[in-house]
Amino acid sequence: GLNVTDLSPFAPPPGQSDAGARKARDFGDVRATATNDLYPAVATHINALKAAGKKVVLACYSDGSCERLKSLLTEQGVKFDHRIVTETLALEHGFDAPQLAVLTEQDLLGDRLARIGKKKKKSDAFLFELSQLHEGDYVVHDEHGIGQFEKLETLVIDYVPHDCLKLVYAGGDKLYVPVENLDVLSRYGSAEAGAVLDKLGGLAWQARKARVKRDLLALAQHLLDIAAQRILRTGAAIHVNDNSYERFVAGFPYPETEDQQKAIDDVLADLDTDRAMDRLVCGDVGFGKTEVALRAAAMTALAGYQVAVIAPTTLLARQHYQNFQKRFNGFPIRIGMLSRLVAPREAERTREEAASGDVNILIGTHALLSEKIRFSNLALMIVDEEQKFGVKQKEKLKALKENIHVLTLTATPIPRTLQMALSGVRELSLITTAPIDRLAVKTFVLPFDPVIIRDALMREHYRGGQSFYVCPRISDLEDVRDALKEIVPELKVMVAHGQMAPDEVEEKMAAFYEGAFDILLSTTIVESGLDIPNANTLVIHRAEMFGLSQLYQLRGRVGRSKQRAYAYLTFDENKRLTKGAEQRLQAIEKLDTLGAGFQLASHDLDIRGAGNLLGEEQSGHIKEIGVELYQQMLEEAVAAAKSGAKEVTSPDLWAPQINLGMAVVIPEGYIADLNLRLSIYRRIAALNDRAEIDAFAAELIDRFGPLPKDVDNLLDLVEIKQLCRLVGVAKVDAGPKGAVIAMHPSSKIDIGKLVAYIGKQTGTAKIRPDDQKIVFMRAWDELPQRVKGVHRVLGELAGLL
Repeated sequence: GLNVTDLSPFAPPPGQSDAGARKARDFGDVRATATNDLYPAVATHINALKAAGKKVVLACYSDGSCERLKSLLTEQGVKFDHRIVTETLALEHGFDAPQLAVLTEQDLLGDRLARIGKKKKKSDAFLFELSQLHEGDYVVHDEHGIGQFEKLETLVIDYVPHDCLKLVYAGGDKLYVPVENLDVLSRYGSAEAGAVLDKLGGLAWQARKARVKRDLLALAQHLLDIAAQRILRTGAAIHVNDNSYERFVAGFPYPETEDQQKAIDDVLADLDTDRAMDRLVCGDVGFGKTEVALRAAAMTALAGYQVAVIAPTTLLARQHYQNFQKRFNGFPIRIGMLSRLVAPREAERTREEAASGDVNILIGTHALLSEKIRFSNLALMIVDEEQKFGVKQKEKLKALKENIHVLTLTATPIPRTLQMALSGVRELSLITTAPIDRLAVKTFVLPFDPVIIRDALMREHYRGGQSFYVCPRISDLEDVRDALKEIVPELKVMVAHGQMAPDEVEEKMAAFYEGAFDILLSTTIVESGLDIPNANTLVIHRAEMFGLSQLYQLRGRVGRSKQRAYAYLTFDENKRLTKGAEQRLQAIEKLDTLGAGFQLASHDLDIRGAGNLLGEEQSGHIKEIGVELYQQMLEEAVAAAKSGAKEVTSPDLWAPQINLGMAVVIPEGYIADLNLRLSIYRRIAALNDRAEIDAFAAELIDRFGPLPKDVDNLLDLVEIKQLCRLVGVAKVDAGPKGAVIAMHPSSKIDIGKLVAYIGKQTGTAKIRPDDQKIVFMRAWDELPQRVKGVHRVLGELAGLL
């Protein structure tokens, strides 16, 4: 086989110890170990193979990777012809033959260009996607506070275009942020909930941020205490020794999605330890959360322990009961149910069997919280649609038995729960992959119009389907039924609501499920978990009266088959919508993609705020500094508390000013959509090292085609920016005759080493002590020379740290 051991991207160059190489890598010295050592070494190796008479094939995972690797090696003197070629081949490792050498990008780079080596948590990736900027949004600048994003503007400086974000502050002050520095901005979530613009250059922002940082350190200590208590709580280590669990898994008729399998693996791994689990599984409606719960319940019940499943409504509890009965058919597992649909005598017998251990899995509503309930050996509590339960109810759930495993399922976690998951207080698994053939629900927000409603309901009827018509109040049902008699007299309408007798509700739901009626006119009793695949049109009456997660849950009642589903959210055009209602309707209309539940929860976090993490009141610091910065500072505070630090140290993300005389724009002809262009700018600004930059470049090529020179410039600039932050450089001005580098006050460069370094430059560099600038006199007439020259100088300065 081909020996490429000495081509490791972090192999120490001659004269540098392993420790030195590690330091360069750890500090993110972008090209000191990567480009300066790796690509030249690769180029030398390829040219040597060619000289030996071999054909060299570079195998990459995508066309973008091929083109990126080719451009990087061309810079190093590799000439691609019929003897040296790139091919798109999904090979992990190459081989060496007498007349042929195949090298893969994984052999050469230690990873693939097609993916970034530094893995991010899935929840982080979701929040990043949510943080796309739109014109008019409120944003938070790390140094200057809350401003309003007005537009993306191209400034022409010395005849060279440079894209900048124009921000407006109090008093009309304007700030232009270069696109390569967008990582100093974060989205302010609750703009409409009382955002106040800061004064540019004022002291109020820094004081506010310092106060929040101080309070968060105390909060972080509480979080650690909670986490420590959870770790100290021991639960039953659950595993099954025979093959009964595998037989249960074989009964699942669908292929598991990647996210679903990951969530199952996470839950089973938690159960297999003696530490009490507290995991939140967040997945869109119909994405397979119930199967995760079934697997956990099967593992627990087959191991001889009891399981409690609690749902917010009688209908959902009934549906879970039926699903569990079907899946556990043929297994020695007894399943019981407690809700108002169960007769008193049968309920009493079920409670007795739960206490004796004869019932293995008990499913119910809040009836499970009754003081009458006793379990013999309860080990797992599954809570479905947790946003329906109050804080006290959820604490009572855990108090049923102190050392039990808790698994929570939700499509739209309440802000407080979402914040707890993102802060690490609760473990989080996300299911974001749609099942095969699932289509997103087409959503329309509109004033009530009888013509449109008739067209929607009749279209569903003619294609053999059924419809839901949901009202916010029982008092509305009679009027709406009369209206439907006039609008669609041909269709059969059935009314159901929570104040009906349990037997009547069950009878009506069974009739609708069997297709005896065309329209189910109801209140929100259909909101949670109902699975009627034949119902694929939803009309919501007075939609402005519902909460955001309610609207999302209701919309999830349709679109659960391969049919395209439609949701019509109507409002009274004669009544003025409140700002909050308008926000909710806009959010639900925009979030019409599959897997949007987590995004919706984050929008809810924006609109409502997260609240105090440790209390019931819905107030907190998010409103003062914005949701993104709050989350970042909370993570820093947790890290500080773990290390025992008395104060929080944040990474210093100042915005280096870099002027190399080159265009820094993404041309409209390359990416036409403004919002997408802004999203790409944000992702580029957040890149950390050469590996991430090359991987992202490969992704851009695959998505949009070969990189224009201006985009290549931008990627080079981001790399230089990271070196500036590493070295402590505030400003770089470079031209044909050299560069002037201004040091940042945070620079850690040793002055003695710097003076010695300048002395070795044979008159081509000097220090201006009056303004703390270093002047390099170099001949950099061509732009590529200038970029490489500045990069080399910054790399040399990094060596003085």
